[in-house]
Amino acid sequence: MRLAFLGTPPAAVVSLGALCDHGYDVAVVVTRPDRRRSRGATESPSPVKIEAQARGIPVVHRVADLASFDVERGVVVAYGAMIPVSVLERVPMLNVHFSLLPRWRGAAPVERAILAGDRETGVAIMSLEAGLDTGPVHLERRVEIGDATLSYLLDRLARLGAQALLDVLGDPTLLDHPVAQSGEVTYATKLDTETFHLDAAKSAEENLRVIRLERAWVTVDERRVRLIGAHRFTGETAVGPGAIERRDGGVVLGVRDGALVLDSVRPEGSRTMSAADWWRGRAGSDDVARWR
Repeated sequence: MRLAFLGTPPAAVVSLGALCDHGYDVAVVVTRPDRRRSRGATESPSPVKIEAQARGIPVVHRVADLASFDVERGVVVAYGAMIPVSVLERVPMLNVHFSLLPRWRGAAPVERAILAGDRETGVAIMSLEAGLDTGPVHLERRVEIGDATLSYLLDRLARLGAQALLDVLGDPTLLDHPVAQSGEVTYATKLDTETFHLDAAKSAEENLRVIRLERAWVTVDERRVRLIGAHRFTGETAVGPGAIERRDGGVVLGVRDGALVLDSVRPEGSRTMSAADWWRGRAGSDDVARWR
C-alpha cells in the first residue's frame, strides 16, 4: 500500500517508523515547516522531518503538495493543522488520535485527560472527515492514566497507536468497517502559559495534575520557578494557601486543601536542582515566603 504520512512531533515518529519497518511504501511525508524550537536558536526541522530524511523519504510542508504524489491513503499522527476537505475527497486518511473518542476531540487530548483527572485514556484509529475528529473509529486501545507524567503517557500512547495503526491497515475488516462515535463529546482546547501556572486556590490534586504536564511554574521573589517534581505533604501542621516554607529540610507549597512538597525545581535562568538547594540559594534567609 502506497501511503502519505502527515505528522510533526516525536509522538508521530513512532508510527512513521513502524510503517516503514513493516514494508509499507511511504511515498511522501508532510510536516510542519522548520521553526525555532528554543529562544535564540536557528530554525530546525520537525522530528518527523528528521526521521523521513534519514529514511530517504521526500518531505513537503504543504498538504496541497500531495497532488504531486500517487498515493492510495494518508496516515495522520499529530500533524498540527486541519486537512482540507478537497484533499480528503481525493486521498482517504486514517488518523491516530490520542484519546477515547468522542472524549477530547482537538489539539491537546492527553493534557486535557490528565488535567481532568480521567482514570483512563487511549488511542483511536479513525477515518478523517470534514469535522474536528468526528470520523468513525476503526479500532480503540485503552490505558490507565494513574500518576503518569505527560511524557511517559505520550510515549506509551505513541507505541500503542503505532501498533493499532498496523492492526487496522493489515485487517480488511477493521479497515473497511469503522464504527460511528458515540457518547459525550468533549473538546481538548489548546494550552497556554496560564494552563501551567499553579493556583493556591485549587486543591493539591489539581495542582499535582498540572505538575505532571512537566511545564508547571510559580512566581517566588518576583522570579518564575519551574516545578519539575512534587508530592503531597503529609505533615500535621497546616501550611496556608500561597505560603512557601522550609519544613524539615524540605520546601513546602501551601494550597487550598493542604500542601505539596517540592522535589526538584528549575529557577528562571538556571539549571534543574533540588528544591532544598534552590531554597538555600535564594536571596534572603527567611524560612517563609509567598508564591503566586
